[in-house]
Amino acid sequence: MRHIPNLICLLRIALILPLVIAMREGQQERIIVLFSIAAVSDGLDGYLAKRFGWTSDLGRVLDPVADKLLLVTVFITAAWLDIAPWWLTAAAVMRDLIIGFGAVIYRLWLGPLNGRPTVISKVNTTLQLAYLLAVVIASATGFPPREMLDAMAVVLLVTIVASGVDYVSHYLRRALAMEQT
Repeated sequence: MRHIPNLICLLRIALILPLVIAMREGQQERIIVLFSIAAVSDGLDGYLAKRFGWTSDLGRVLDPVADKLLLVTVFITAAWLDIAPWWLTAAAVMRDLIIGFGAVIYRLWLGPLNGRPTVISKVNTTLQLAYLLAVVIASATGFPPREMLDAMAVVLLVTIVASGVDYVSHYLRRALAMEQT
């Protein structure tokens, strides 16, 4: 039972290719269903891991990797299909690259990360999922209107920048504190 959250993460990863294919082929209903399942699975695996203590070292790596793979792939595909702006896609991808590169450097030079996602990071991930779902729905139905998507994009950009700065400053402070000891 304790491996259920990891299996859910693997399911999320497995949904990426069919989701991209559905996006490329314009299968709107399939896109909405697959992306909704992926988005719900993100919350479900975390809930189960915390609620029942089904955490593992694998899960601590697998969950953020599954999130990043899903979000980056869908963002790039949505921008390629011209349903999400490239400037927002670039910001989201850059944030993840900076955090990922920083995590690797920190791990190699200083040791284990031992970090937990911050509140702003969780808000950012939730808003990314909501925004991408909104643009997919809008491409199929015309709702929400472009003005609402643009407003969501601006709010999302603020959380992308804030969470990126938060991660970098947090681990920079930790690195400096370790160096002083």
